Amino acid sequence: MNNLLVLFLFLVSKSCVTYSLTNKQPLANIAIHKAVIDIQESASITIESRQHTCEDTLQITVRVVSAEPSNDDWVGVFSPANFNASDCFNESDDFIHWQEAPYLCTAPLKYKFVNYSSPDYVRRRRGSLRFQIINQRADFAFALFTGGLYNPKLIRYTHPISFENPKAPLYPRLAQGKSWNQMAVTWTSGYNVDEADPFVEYSLTRQGRSLSHAGTLTFSRSSMCGPPASTVGWRDPGFIHTSFLNNLRANTMYDYRMGHRLVNGSIVWSQRYRFKSSPNPGQDSLQRVIIFGNMGKAERDGSHEYNDDQPGALMTTNQLKNDLKNFDIVFHIGNLAFAEGYISQWDQFTAQIQSIASRKPYMTASGHYERDFPHSGSLFGDSDSGGECGVPAETMFYVPAKNRAKPWYTADYGMLRFCIADSELDWDEGSEQYEWMENCFASVDRQEQPWLIFAANAALGYYNNQDSFNESIQKLWQKYKVDIAFSGDSRNYKRTCPVYENECVSRDEYNYMRSMMGTIHIVVGGAGSQVDNFADINPDWTLYTDTDFGYGKLTAFNHSSLLFEYMKSRDGNVYDSFTISRD
Repeated sequence: MNNLLVLFLFLVSKSCVTYSLTNKQPLANIAIHKAVIDIQESASITIESRQHTCEDTLQITVRVVSAEPSNDDWVGVFSPANFNASDCFNESDDFIHWQEAPYLCTAPLKYKFVNYSSPDYVRRRRGSLRFQIINQRADFAFALFTGGLYNPKLIRYTHPISFENPKAPLYPRLAQGKSWNQMAVTWTSGYNVDEADPFVEYSLTRQGRSLSHAGTLTFSRSSMCGPPASTVGWRDPGFIHTSFLNNLRANTMYDYRMGHRLVNGSIVWSQRYRFKSSPNPGQDSLQRVIIFGNMGKAERDGSHEYNDDQPGALMTTNQLKNDLKNFDIVFHIGNLAFAEGYISQWDQFTAQIQSIASRKPYMTASGHYERDFPHSGSLFGDSDSGGECGVPAETMFYVPAKNRAKPWYTADYGMLRFCIADSELDWDEGSEQYEWMENCFASVDRQEQPWLIFAANAALGYYNNQDSFNESIQKLWQKYKVDIAFSGDSRNYKRTCPVYENECVSRDEYNYMRSMMGTIHIVVGGAGSQVDNFADINPDWTLYTDTDFGYGKLTAFNHSSLLFEYMKSRDGNVYDSFTISRD
């Protein structure tokens, strides 16, 4: 652990990277570049107890003692615990070379103030904190700091702890493949292909088992396009494996597990999971779809408590987990983890949604918190992705696109055709994406798949304090009679009447005939991140608005009836709904 002392001496250097302390990402508010080391023998931090709650989760109780306690004292969780590192980048992405090594320039995975769970810490000079940690392919250590987040001073640290198998295959997420009868299984492990062969074993329940080999991806610090992803936010993401299960029967239950065959012939298995395969295009059966944006992540142990930027994330996750039997597929249309360049948070997010994504196809779309960064090729020049530029999202989650860097795609689910666009890349008329959009709309057989759905992170927006439609895309919605256009960027809920050329074509609020012209526009961006207020301008096409946490649900009963419901995350009840009927 002497390496830890060297680490924090490095952080003292005035040459280290500096960052704004006003970023909404809680980890960005730690002035790690100002950290100093002052080991105090009169202070201590020890791991009092540890409890496995499942194969990938530990509950840790940490006890803190200090002769000079302060309300600013906090405990950070660092991983890897040995703090090995070989480089640190400055803001211009050049190497900073140091005479002493090893060193590290990295933020903790999470943190808590001591007085959060021990209100009498200052008076009693001791306290205890409870952390939940997940398997992230390395060991962990807990460090006690004084001086608050702005002038952190390391005074004690624990010995490292680790999971029984840090490399274990974990956090499966399903996605529909490029055909309706293909399911993609993606997961994360610590095994590279030179030490273990990844695969999925799957079967119809209680029948013979099949094996499907998996491909493996990862990304490096040099893949990031700027800080903090390339500097203090960097953490090795492990290896991302994807296997394709082909020629599945429609609407059929399968079980599966992930495996890694080691070079000695032994196999490391995950636990078993189950999923239901997709219906075939046009199949007349009950089909239920959850759709939302902006969920983000939150910590079940209360970490980051002073800056709860995604207060509804666990609320939505828990509601969907408890309601698994009542939906079939999920579309998370942008702004997924809100990692903002802190790569460790992608593990936290995939662990958070595992109970859903391991059982239901979890389809994603790109948002500005995944993609945007100056001079990166995105439409917008802000730095919301924190230097990720889409790389972690496109690697962690499979989508049935032709190219991972162009992640727009078509998804056929029974009677529904989904055209999922990428609002962060060029989609104006004449662009490659625009051509794809028109083909997605034009190629559907409306006799087999009557319900045509468009979705993107930003389609109906609140930019410049007004509602606005993308005019070139609106032409396609009108030409091909798109039923509903979803967007997930604005952090609230909003529904319009059926709109054609910026005018309502029906004043009915709850029941529509498909013979009319016009597309209904719905914002479903309130799934977890702090909700937004509405723009002052409120066009007459607006029918319903809400600034609470919630999500949308589509139910296709048959070829003649489609139901939409807006449900609040706090209770799962329906607060707005409408139906579309066809002859």
